[in-house]
Amino acid sequence: MRFLWGVAASINCYLLNLMYFQVKEEVELALRKHLTNMKQNCGKETHPSESRILKLQFLNNLSLPVFTGARIEGEECSTIQVALVDCFTGHVVKSGPESSAKVEIVVLEGDFDGDEGDNWTLEEFKNNIVREREGKKPLLTGDAVLNFKDGVGLVGEISFTDNSSWTRSRRFRLGARVLDKFDGTRIKEAKTESFIVRDHRGELYKKHHPPSLLDEVWRLEKIGKDGAFHKRLSRENINTVKDFLTLLFIDSSRLRNILGTGMSAKMWEVTVEHAQTCILDKRMYLYCPPSSQQRTGVVFNIVGQVMGLLLECEFIPISKLSEAQKADGQKLVISAFEHWEEVIPFDDEASLRGASSNFTSALHTSTSPRADDPDGSKFLASQKVGGFDYPHPSVSSPDIISSIYSVGSTSGLDDYPLHNIDGLGLRYDQTLSFPESQADLQSAVDGFLLTRSTAVAISDKAQRRWTKLFSVLKWFSIRRSVALKRSRVREIQRY
Repeated sequence: MRFLWGVAASINCYLLNLMYFQVKEEVELALRKHLTNMKQNCGKETHPSESRILKLQFLNNLSLPVFTGARIEGEECSTIQVALVDCFTGHVVKSGPESSAKVEIVVLEGDFDGDEGDNWTLEEFKNNIVREREGKKPLLTGDAVLNFKDGVGLVGEISFTDNSSWTRSRRFRLGARVLDKFDGTRIKEAKTESFIVRDHRGELYKKHHPPSLLDEVWRLEKIGKDGAFHKRLSRENINTVKDFLTLLFIDSSRLRNILGTGMSAKMWEVTVEHAQTCILDKRMYLYCPPSSQQRTGVVFNIVGQVMGLLLECEFIPISKLSEAQKADGQKLVISAFEHWEEVIPFDDEASLRGASSNFTSALHTSTSPRADDPDGSKFLASQKVGGFDYPHPSVSSPDIISSIYSVGSTSGLDDYPLHNIDGLGLRYDQTLSFPESQADLQSAVDGFLLTRSTAVAISDKAQRRWTKLFSVLKWFSIRRSVALKRSRVREIQRY
């Protein structure tokens, strides 16, 4: 019995010792974990930068295309900027030692994307850096190292010395990497989108964005200089971007046929879209067919694009026109280009609207008795001729003015042949004066315009009246200059 009690006591002692050591081991393990967590928390408070994940990032895109020897710039000729960004917040890191890092710009393979687009290791980045070809200058020349300030660095004057055609992807990327070492912090590198680098001589053939009206037509996308499309257009006398746009708006199907089936629908879309980025001025043009008596016409821009219609002397913009009216306007534009001498230019839409409203008022006025203008004799109070100021005399020359500008007459100019104009000067040496009862020159011109607008059969007579009006006004200017010079000579001779 004693033996059994002894065995039981031994077993009990053994179990107690075993439990003691197990509990001790578990407690020590728990303590070690607790101490480790405390150290990590203290480390985060003492060195907060170690918990951040930072990366470099290009803040703007490159200006394309890129040519050898030409400065690499950002869009709209801006300076390329690289920033240090917090991956979690997306904000620029403006404080800490990393915000003043030194960063190097390198050239990368165009097909370098990493395993999942933006996921790569430092080793992978290094392996995709492109070096110059044997016997060539360094691929990137200029100041390729930039010093960050407040987390941002500006790329200086850098350029390529070689094109990208010899690389496996035939394209390059720019990359940025930090040269400094920061304990416990990995700053991820940056890269741009891939792009082609062409030899500098290719700049002579580059496309313009946007193109100008006077650019040669091969400056448009998908039309190569001296290529098939360029030759086809040249044969049809389409030499500039303006020619291209004009035919596009007047007869797009003909333009499409000129380019032929060699230009796919997608290419056609790209070319047209590029051409339409051309910046046009605000000038507008009005054409009224003879049968409309100046009440109805089409308004278009310099390349024949319909901007609206003039209906009963009121301008209606294209946004308010029906499809049928737009088609009618297109036909009138074609007629306008065939009769360009009858097209009237305006500086902008405001001047067009002002002219149309004045014209409407004139038409209403012409239907009622015309009241005498009390200030009619005071027109052009002062004139400048030949650089000298002199008061405009109240010229009284019924044989000069009244016989030509017969207000309300539809045949005033047509009845006075140009070959008799020389006879008008017989009495011009006398003092020029208009009696109070005579209409002023502005009223005469208004009357002339009204007769033009109300005539039915004016297509031939109108042109002659305009020509004579211009000749007479020019003649007046010359005679006044001569009279002024003669008076100055007489004054000099007196002294």
